Amino acid sequence: MPEMQFVVRWPDGTEASYYSPSLVMHDFLDAGSVYPVDEFVRRATEALDIASERVRAKYGFACTSAMHTQESIALAATRNPLGDVTVTGLEPPHAGTPA
Repeated sequence: MPEMQFVVRWPDGTEASYYSPSLVMHDFLDAGSVYPVDEFVRRATEALDIASERVRAKYGFACTSAMHTQESIALAATRNPLGDVTVTGLEPPHAGTPA
């Protein structure tokens, strides 16, 4: 199952890299895009739920790393409840997207 990392800049300027066990994140976030904190959390959580279910379908158990990523994002959002989150990178890039 292809894995990926996504890097974001929180409203306080902090950058963080997060893990997804699936490329599904490309369906929910775009590199270079800016999302209000609550919208980013909603999109990332939905994508990570789907990714975890893909792991469950393939291996018979949910992805604890995806759950940990959700918890890390939720914690960062409590420290940054207002403002925008900038997606600075998605690796690997979406097929057809210049690197």
